[in-house]
Amino acid sequence: MAGRRITTLDIHELIRYLRETTNDSAVHRMTGLNRRTIQRYRRWAASQDLLVGPLPAIEVLQALVSTTLTAPPPPQITSSVEPYRAIVIELLARTTETAAIHQRLHERGFTGSYSAVRRFVAALTPSEPDVTVRVETAPGAEAQVDFGAAGRMLDPTTGRLRRVWAFVMTLSWSRHQYVEFVWDQSVATWLLLHRHAFDHFGGVVRRVKLDNLKAAITKASVDDPQVQHAYRECAEHYGFLIDPCRPRTPEHKGKVESGVHYVQRNFLGGRTPTSISQANADVLRWCLTTAGQRTHGTTKTQPLLRFTTVEQAQLLPLPTTPYDLAIGKLATLHRDGYVVFDQAFYSAPFRLIGQQLHIRGGCQDVRIYTSDWLLVASHTRAAQPGDRRTEPNHVLPTKLPGLLFGKDTCCVRAAEIGPATTQVVETLFADPVIDRLRTVGRILALATRFGSERLEAACARALCCDEVTHRTIKAILVQGLDAEVLPTVVVPPARTFVRSATELLGHLFGGGAWN
Repeated sequence: MAGRRITTLDIHELIRYLRETTNDSAVHRMTGLNRRTIQRYRRWAASQDLLVGPLPAIEVLQALVSTTLTAPPPPQITSSVEPYRAIVIELLARTTETAAIHQRLHERGFTGSYSAVRRFVAALTPSEPDVTVRVETAPGAEAQVDFGAAGRMLDPTTGRLRRVWAFVMTLSWSRHQYVEFVWDQSVATWLLLHRHAFDHFGGVVRRVKLDNLKAAITKASVDDPQVQHAYRECAEHYGFLIDPCRPRTPEHKGKVESGVHYVQRNFLGGRTPTSISQANADVLRWCLTTAGQRTHGTTKTQPLLRFTTVEQAQLLPLPTTPYDLAIGKLATLHRDGYVVFDQAFYSAPFRLIGQQLHIRGGCQDVRIYTSDWLLVASHTRAAQPGDRRTEPNHVLPTKLPGLLFGKDTCCVRAAEIGPATTQVVETLFADPVIDRLRTVGRILALATRFGSERLEAACARALCCDEVTHRTIKAILVQGLDAEVLPTVVVPPARTFVRSATELLGHLFGGGAWN
């Protein structure tokens, strides 16, 4: 009893000691109370006839204590604001701030301090107790998700320590958890974590309760929150409802808040930094052993047992295919006909240049939509930053030749026209000094004006004359020389000498003089 406030139960026990002995020192040894306190309680108990006969019930004793033992209340000190009570009540009804109330009273002759007004207002508006209502859900009905700081871990690619976040999904009924450590809280990471968690549980809950983080909620609101488009698609794919908390009320997802703290205190507590891959392998084992097999403080049962025996069967089945992580973005189609998504370039129809388009990027493809979600382009996702994905029909027709004509394209086109054209193209591309791509393009363009057959004949004549130039081939076509028979090239016979080499050159090697 010593060192704390004496309650009615303490007095009830003290009276029993007082009835057993008249030695105050013995009572002091048993209770630790000061002797003067013991003497005061003995006098009070004797005056109420409590030292003999049966002890009264606890509620009767409480009534005696409150009426005969409790000290009289201290004298009431009247506030200097009391004469202005009616004015203060009226101003409070108009939701006037305390500082403004002090100013209005000062205008009416009040000379007291602001603190006096603040105390008076506090007495008029007593604070309500902080009441918490615990909400329990049915098995499989809800999961709560959140991120928590997890310190630093080793990046396997660089060997350096990086900041890490712990993603926690807690099933509200069983309290079974899924935990994974990640480098960021981006939309792509957020969606991938949901996929991993549902795969781990083997099913999907009917509702996911979450905070208003940007990866999920683009605009927080009590009545009409705006959901990230990719997250909305993810929810539709798996069949769960998105239930964001009201702004600034994290206590509404208290189950996962406790789960995050438990991960931080238990799994991460006292650990030395390790690689993130090793930590993720360890934390999954921890979820199934330490966390899953502990006796939960609220449910008084093991979360893993509660999950496997009841809740797992109540989850919605997983879809036949996992969700293809769709990342949404609003981007402008630039004047070159490309939008930028994840540091790569994707073409869209040239007629939409300058407009803002919706982009949906999945693991395999990237789709581009107009502002009213009309699909206008679909590309295979770029393998690395800086890559370009182009559809020829997206390019302005007058710009298409310059875009498509490369060496490989020119060689293919020349082969379609004929062998002489192919030889001309290969000869020009063999120039070791000058890039002949533009010249080849102009030569191949002559097929559009004069036809492929005439161009093939003109190239054959140019080769015969050893004049492989655009000017020569065009002149042949303009003058109609391609229709003429190719001239026969007569090879002159090899020259023969009447005298032998010795006779001609022998004097150079000490032989006789040459005549």
